[in-house]
Amino acid sequence: MPSRDDTRYDSTMFVIFLILLVLAIVFLPGLWVKRVLKRYSNPADRYSGTGAELARHLLDTNNLQHVAVEITEHGDHYDPEKKAVRLTEDKYNSGSLTAITVAAHEVGHAVQDAEGYAPLRIRGLMVRASQKIERIGAGALIISPFIGAITRAPGLSFLMFAAGFLTLASSTLVHFVTLPTEFDASFRRALPQLEKHKILIKVDKPHAHRLLTAAALTYVAASLMSLLNIARWWAILRR
Repeated sequence: MPSRDDTRYDSTMFVIFLILLVLAIVFLPGLWVKRVLKRYSNPADRYSGTGAELARHLLDTNNLQHVAVEITEHGDHYDPEKKAVRLTEDKYNSGSLTAITVAAHEVGHAVQDAEGYAPLRIRGLMVRASQKIERIGAGALIISPFIGAITRAPGLSFLMFAAGFLTLASSTLVHFVTLPTEFDASFRRALPQLEKHKILIKVDKPHAHRLLTAAALTYVAASLMSLLNIARWWAILRR
């Protein structure tokens, strides 16, 4: 029969295992994405054109002259409201394999938008809704202890905390639900475009496939990091 110390040791090891598992789930995807993008960022002159120039070329060949190509400090993305493909400086002005494939991926979203791709529109609605819900959730987390203390109704405080906790996870859920949209932009839009126009150097094709996978996972990796905010709130409110 196991002793009390053995049981306590097993419980401690199980908790440590869970913590390590959660940290792996949260951090490893982001680290892998960053590693892949960085690996193929050099040489910066591998291709004669820059990411911005390629984006412009692909947009024009898809009759999307009205879509702008802009430089940004807020991460590579396509803005369906402003009709703009936005690339960070290291993609906008670089001719690296990373710049070329990421630019093609964002153009893939512009093509989705032009074709009325329903999952992209649904994601846009969900993202805007989740941003509002997150603000409400953060407020609920802040005031829930005070509501419980004032009303002396711990059940109400718990409900408010649960609501806030769930809403903070909404952006993570949105990106997981809409992950197929990202893979569609990478492999049904960007990769065929790169192949059709013979953009890629032959030996770069398998590497481009890896990069397009990383581009598709970028938002998911970032949203997983947001789970740490939930853990931080949990720690604060338990004090």
